[in-house]
Amino acid sequence: MTTLLSCRQMMYDARQMALTLEISASSAARLARFAGLAALLASLAACGSSGSKGGGGGASVTQRGTYKVGKPYKIDGTTYTPREQFNYTETGVASWYGPGFHTKATANGERYDQSDRTAAHRTLQMPAIVRVTNLENGMSTVVRINDRGPFARNRIIDLSRTAAQEIDIVRAGTARVRVEQLQQESMAVKDVALGGGGPDEQNQALAALASGQRSAPAAAPAAAPPPPVAVAAVQPEPAPPPSPQQPMTPAQAGWGEAPPPRSAPVNVVATPPVATSAVAATPVVAASAPGAHASGFYIQVGAFSTPENAERQRSAVRSYGTTEVTHGAASGREVYRVRLGPYTTSDAAGIVADRLKRSGYGDARVIAD
Repeated sequence: MTTLLSCRQMMYDARQMALTLEISASSAARLARFAGLAALLASLAACGSSGSKGGGGGASVTQRGTYKVGKPYKIDGTTYTPREQFNYTETGVASWYGPGFHTKATANGERYDQSDRTAAHRTLQMPAIVRVTNLENGMSTVVRINDRGPFARNRIIDLSRTAAQEIDIVRAGTARVRVEQLQQESMAVKDVALGGGGPDEQNQALAALASGQRSAPAAAPAAAPPPPVAVAAVQPEPAPPPSPQQPMTPAQAGWGEAPPPRSAPVNVVATPPVATSAVAATPVVAASAPGAHASGFYIQVGAFSTPENAERQRSAVRSYGTTEVTHGAASGREVYRVRLGPYTTSDAAGIVADRLKRSGYGDARVIAD
């Protein structure tokens, strides 16, 4: 046998006898699947072993995992009911979120890191593993669901910045995609999370599954078609209450009817949040006379009868973009409105309004000025 192998080695000359590698369609699909998982595993390794993601040189703290499906909740009049699935597939519009949420808590209690391959979804259990394919260029990535959203119209998944970069949608902001759940991988991370294992342990389970060292979980029965109403789970923790005084109703504040947010790109410029208790002794209120501010689309997050309460709200939302307080009148009363903007299109403003609602500012709405 040794002699035979030696002869075969001497008889083969790569320079003269090139080999042609033939790969079946199923094998190619498996290679693509493993390539996506390899990228996800690298991301999970960084996530699971990192310490505080806000910077700082503290000691490494391993995140613990939680498996969540959750109770029904309502956003903008639509009720989302959570449901565990393992055979989910959907085609729609994907968007991405980053600076305004970096290091904040996700819906399953982890810390959001825009450099990880994660995503927010309204319907799937957390964690779950899905492949997202950009139908416009064929590029795909594998991500782990650990957050809730998006709640803007027509969008089905919100990707982290890194995942969005991998399928080339950062510049455009949105793209039409196909989302396919990876059944075995989703069941594997479920088992780990139920045992309290965080991103690091989920990473190890996925690596073992991909290498064949971990047996594939028993196949889940095919899920029934989802109901017409979207489903989701626990909302992210709401931001601190705007102020002790309740804002006026839309009619009192003169909001009028604004178009609902739609999917479109926007770059959110994040600045460090300011504590709501740090209120200036003499608030500076922007004038509302014609020509005093730029025209365009704004996001109104509150209307108050005193400038002090308006400034408190303004301080609470500074991290979402450029803010202002405008002075006006409605129904014979003085009104101080808190707004973000301006944005060049209603679509751009709609994305930021969606993220404000996810953080607990349910009255955020887009207005034209």
